[in-house]
Amino acid sequence: MNFFLEGNILYKRSRDQTLLRCVDSTEAWRIVEEVHEGVCGAHASGHKLARQVMRAGYYWLTLETDCIDFARKCHKCQIYADKIHTPANSLHVLTSPWPFSMWGMDVIGLITPKASNGHRFILVAIDYFTKIITDNASNLNSSMMKEVCAKFKIKHHNSTPYHPKMNGEVEAANKNIKRIIEKMTDVYKDWHEKLPFALHAYRTTVRTSTGATPFSLVYGMEAVLPIEVEIPSLRVLKEVQLEEAEWVNACYEQLNLIEEKRLTALCHGQLYQKRMIRAYGKKAHPRQFREGELVLKRILPNQHDPRGKWTLNWEGPFVVKKAFSGGALILAEMDGREFSNPVNADAVKKYFA
Repeated sequence: MNFFLEGNILYKRSRDQTLLRCVDSTEAWRIVEEVHEGVCGAHASGHKLARQVMRAGYYWLTLETDCIDFARKCHKCQIYADKIHTPANSLHVLTSPWPFSMWGMDVIGLITPKASNGHRFILVAIDYFTKIITDNASNLNSSMMKEVCAKFKIKHHNSTPYHPKMNGEVEAANKNIKRIIEKMTDVYKDWHEKLPFALHAYRTTVRTSTGATPFSLVYGMEAVLPIEVEIPSLRVLKEVQLEEAEWVNACYEQLNLIEEKRLTALCHGQLYQKRMIRAYGKKAHPRQFREGELVLKRILPNQHDPRGKWTLNWEGPFVVKKAFSGGALILAEMDGREFSNPVNADAVKKYFA
């Protein structure tokens, strides 16, 4: 017999012959509460909590299940839990049917130190190959921007805040341009003077996603690099020998073939996106949210908290008001007030109450 009665108290003999006091549901709840979040509670995970309770000398039939459930529903454990870096959804790529039909825009800045001419921002626009997709900078959501979009019948969409994958092409371009400028500048206040050269370097570099340089896909030919003028390359030497009429005809011939180059780049881009989706899918761990569920939202980098090192990782709970297929969510406070901006599922996790 593993159980025996001593007076009015029931004990269970464990495998190592330790006697564990059996308790009822009321006592069990009080024990778990004290061991988990009491004066000396370490807010241990469910399995560790169960072992702590047993080491303290207590037992009941649903001990481990109750400990796991209690730890999972602990509010402090949830708001201080580690941030989730695993993607919550599969990758949704933005595809553009042809050049100049879709653009992405973003702002680099506030840049410190400011340039010698007073500039503090760089507006980056990149062709996505029907809509302009911008970051949520206030200067891209101004009344003037709305007037321009209305006048030229531009469909303007905002990306989800602090979700750079949504505006991936332009975010990647930003990163590359910043890296190029960093390596070009000696006196950092002259970065604005280096910007045209950084852009030229970017436009004349083969992009992995298309297998071609941006310059060639726009103009149908490769740009002549400064070194090719100093030390003439074969194509420069040949072009110098051409008469003006012959040179113009050669340019027209290249422009006539530009559609084929763009079609090749489009096919290359589609294959590249498929590879990206497969690779991303291996890391993704789907987390589905339904309307009415309680969730916690990750604390965003722009939110200042006076607690410093003791800042929460998550805030909430909030209620899911709308859930879209692409992973965007509309959240609301517990009193029903909706957030003005959507939140991506990557920045949200389920709340257990």
